[in-house]
Amino acid sequence: MNAKEAKARIKINQMLERSGWRFFDDKDGKANIVLELNVKLKKSRIDALGNDFESTKNGFIDYLLLNEKSFPVCVLEAKAEKHDPLVGKEQARKYAKSQNARFIILSNGNLSYFWDLEHGNPTVITELPTPKSLYTFGRYKPSPEQLTKEILDSDYVALTQNPSYKNDPRWSDSKSKSDYIREADLKFLRPYQIKAINSIQKAVKDGQSRFLFEMATGTGKTLTAAGVIKLFLQTGNASRVLFLVDRLELETQARKAFVRYLKNDYTAVIFKESKDDWHKAEIVISTVQTLLANDKFKKIFSPTDFDLVISDEAHRSLGGNSRAVFEYFVGYKLGLTATPKDYLKNIKADLKDNDPRQWERRQLLDTYKTFGCETGTPTFRYTLLDGVKDGYLINPIVVDARTEITTDMLSEQGYSVTVINEDGEKEEQTYFGRDFEKKFYSDKSNRIFCETFLKNALRDPVSGEIGKSIVFCVSQKHASKITQMLNEIADQMFPDKYQSDFAVQVTSFIPDAQQMSISFANNNLNGHTKILDGYLTSKTRVCVTVGMMTTGYDCEDILNIVLLRPIFSPTDFIQIKGRGTRKYTFTYIEKDGSYKTEHKHDKEKFKLFDFFANYEYFEKDFKYDEEIKLPRFTGSGKTVDPPPPPPKDKGYTNFNPDPLKCVKETAITAYGMKIDRKFYDQFEEAVKANPEVKKIYAAGDVKGAEAYVVSNIFDKPEQFFNIEKLRRALQLDRRVGLKEILAKIFGEIKEFKTRDQMLDEELSKFVSVCKPDAMHMPYINHFFRTYITDGEVRAIVDKKEFARLADNPKLSISDIKALNGWKDTVAEYVKDYVAMNTYL
Repeated sequence: MNAKEAKARIKINQMLERSGWRFFDDKDGKANIVLELNVKLKKSRIDALGNDFESTKNGFIDYLLLNEKSFPVCVLEAKAEKHDPLVGKEQARKYAKSQNARFIILSNGNLSYFWDLEHGNPTVITELPTPKSLYTFGRYKPSPEQLTKEILDSDYVALTQNPSYKNDPRWSDSKSKSDYIREADLKFLRPYQIKAINSIQKAVKDGQSRFLFEMATGTGKTLTAAGVIKLFLQTGNASRVLFLVDRLELETQARKAFVRYLKNDYTAVIFKESKDDWHKAEIVISTVQTLLANDKFKKIFSPTDFDLVISDEAHRSLGGNSRAVFEYFVGYKLGLTATPKDYLKNIKADLKDNDPRQWERRQLLDTYKTFGCETGTPTFRYTLLDGVKDGYLINPIVVDARTEITTDMLSEQGYSVTVINEDGEKEEQTYFGRDFEKKFYSDKSNRIFCETFLKNALRDPVSGEIGKSIVFCVSQKHASKITQMLNEIADQMFPDKYQSDFAVQVTSFIPDAQQMSISFANNNLNGHTKILDGYLTSKTRVCVTVGMMTTGYDCEDILNIVLLRPIFSPTDFIQIKGRGTRKYTFTYIEKDGSYKTEHKHDKEKFKLFDFFANYEYFEKDFKYDEEIKLPRFTGSGKTVDPPPPPPKDKGYTNFNPDPLKCVKETAITAYGMKIDRKFYDQFEEAVKANPEVKKIYAAGDVKGAEAYVVSNIFDKPEQFFNIEKLRRALQLDRRVGLKEILAKIFGEIKEFKTRDQMLDEELSKFVSVCKPDAMHMPYINHFFRTYITDGEVRAIVDKKEFARLADNPKLSISDIKALNGWKDTVAEYVKDYVAMNTYL
């Protein structure tokens, strides 16, 4: 053995001992490592293993690991440091089969792989499995075929909650059925949630072991995850599941959900509360930070302790070195995120400059890469637009409110003031939106913000008080100011109803802030409302925060979201506005003696108060497609952080009045915000990445290319692209066909034309063919456009029911007369040459 091989062996020996394997008998038990076992194989045995194996009859197993009964369980094949451990793969397979061992470890001391011969491929590990973990893992017999064949219906989770729920008489009674479901707290999967779980079944069938769900806030990722967990546990493809979150409050939220959904069959625990008996539970929940602290995940867990690892809010929980926790474990991996990747595009690895958006882009890209979705297409996607269209979510009413000062601060020129500098000289300083409450301070502006919000806020439909709201501030100090102001104004608006608990600061500096956010969601923060006896809603109406209560915070009855700060991250913006998109039914039971009257009001809208033009920024100004640059890297492979910001100046405090300049409400339609309409870009990338459709189109077979897209790209579980979704995403004022979309993707047209542009072109063709005279052209122009775009007018003209034009706002009888005979010419031309379906 040379020096390099000896060095590798020393490292491997240390790894084995660190994981609890024994070279010698000791107080913990008998030795369970056999070194360099000589193996004699019969020729017939070698032939049975396949022609790819060496034909030698003798060989040496570097390390043979034994189970508690001293039977072989794992072969460890060691290589010198200079060699890739995988070069010993086939030799190790031969040795393992000769010993009837199921597991293989391939290692050169620096890089190690774990391989279950019954399932999958070698997987990188950073620590070796412990004897106990490997013994337990050996009893785990995965059956991908069983997983793919499992039938899922809407009651897949409900059957775990109550297997005999259908036997209850209330289930069969249409009048009591909904009340029974609510009282029994039965959870039924929605169609898209079933499709999400089905997409994993398909992926497993295709040999994949990593999956990513991109589901909009409020679409029930945790319930969907519960369905996935049951699928893996029930079919024997997992014996234990790790559910990772990135915030403390999400631990409790997740545990409550899994207990609520799966407690009759499976046990769910929070790791830090069950450090000594976590191994008794099938579902273990933890924050990434808890496991990362002091490398706790390596010291407590073995790589084979979990067969399925789920990362909630994966774009956040796997950032930086947090990914080490996730990658430590072997087995299946599922990521959940509400944040689409395709906000920022066209990254170039330039080593000179930095752009703040590049870090977010890197994070999102890493998320997709981690889950095997390098192309940017998740295993399953369900967007906010899908949720609104299907009736599960709601879009906001954006309240754009700006004062005179903030209007200037948000302009390109900024807000300028004259101050006296340290030398006693006058000096002009300019402040912009991002400087608010960092360099520029104005209590007058803050008070206008608070008063405007309270005056225009949506009210609770039952009690009439200010609807539950979340206010997002610039800093902890800013949050303290706003909380105090809101309580002062509330005391004036609602005398004696609140005791400085109308608004509560919920930030990381506040003791028990996590519990406050939970209590707010549970409608008992500072008790219940005093406005209406017996109505179960929180007495505190407003939570004022900075960064908490964003990702994963579930509070369905939120009616107002207030942005008292500028936001530059599309991820943050979509997460924050997502706090209000969930539907909810406000319920109050009024009691009058022995009589009860139930009052119900559905949440049909919520307001997004935007005091810093964030909606306008992401709708009009944000450069989604601008080329941005990746972070620089040193030779060691470590990311170089951007340079620190310049020292802060002393700032400027404004004492002048700051009157409100405008308040404008914009109801977001079913088309959604631009930030939600990036669906088309994802389809374009999917088409460009498909060599077959490109080949067919390049050959001039446009219809063939359309047919291929419909059969092979549309309505697949991975993307669920279809023409209607693409039309909504493009938000054109006319119908666009797949042929035109492909022409745009492959560069034959530069942009999609508007309806007016298309009509101009059609009219130009008509003029060149029919050559109308100039005197009648204005009337022909009006009739031509109206006849094409208005079905009612077209029917009137075709049926010659001109009396109906007497009250028609688009075309009159005088308009027909002014055509002087051109009516029939135009109508016949349109029928013969114009595809009117385009304009519907």
